[in-house]
Amino acid sequence: MRFLNLHDIPDIERMTLHEYSLRMAASRLRRLDRQYEIHLQAWANQQAKATKKNGKPIYVTFKEFFDYEGEEKKIFGFNENIGDDPLARMVAKANRKRGREDGEL
Repeated sequence: MRFLNLHDIPDIERMTLHEYSLRMAASRLRRLDRQYEIHLQAWANQQAKATKKNGKPIYVTFKEFFDYEGEEKKIFGFNENIGDDPLARMVAKANRKRGREDGEL
């Protein structure tokens, strides 16, 4: 009950073994995702505090550390440097055809 966030006994009793297995796998994956986020946060904290040999910070501004707008543009396919992602290339091509190369949605 604790891992599956179930509280209704009749719902629990109706659950098949297969459904239970799927729900438990999903629960373990959520936990793994949470662990990943914790470790990613620790890594980001370390990187944000990083300094050069002369003691000056590597990242002077937050945007140097994480370019939110740039990452957002990559997701929506407005970056020409989209690599080998066929879906991103398709979206970028469709946007160019529509005259949206400037990044507007």
